[in-house]
Amino acid sequence: MLALIQRVTQASVSVDDTVVGRIGAGLLALVAVEPGDAEPQFQRLAKRLLGYRIFEDDAGKMNRSLAEIGGGLLLVSQFTLAADTRSGMRPSFSTAAPPAEAEQGFDRLLAICRELHPAGVETGRFGAHMVVSLVNDGPATFLLRP
Repeated sequence: MLALIQRVTQASVSVDDTVVGRIGAGLLALVAVEPGDAEPQFQRLAKRLLGYRIFEDDAGKMNRSLAEIGGGLLLVSQFTLAADTRSGMRPSFSTAAPPAEAEQGFDRLLAICRELHPAGVETGRFGAHMVVSLVNDGPATFLLRP
């Protein structure tokens, strides 16, 4: 499981010109499920998403978490994040979980995040062509593994 997280002042995801998820200040997380990901990975990634200290404290240091600031979390499934790009000029997606497994894993991660973060968790639509808009804050972008 991988998550590319970006600290944002706002972010949204649209499907067919309709906004399906929107947050203000918080985190946009592009998430890829890999084969074999299970409950321990989902639990760990949820805790890392909510607890990773990338928001500034009063001294201007990255020392506060999403949970501490009460920011929004926008989770977007993105199987291309798990692509194998080590050779050639075309990505291989053999390292991404098959669609049914990926959807089940993504839905589980979403449920855990919603349970742990009542401040707000939004999402895109699994398997849809999505348009993601964001205002990156910093920029501050990190690749997380559980």
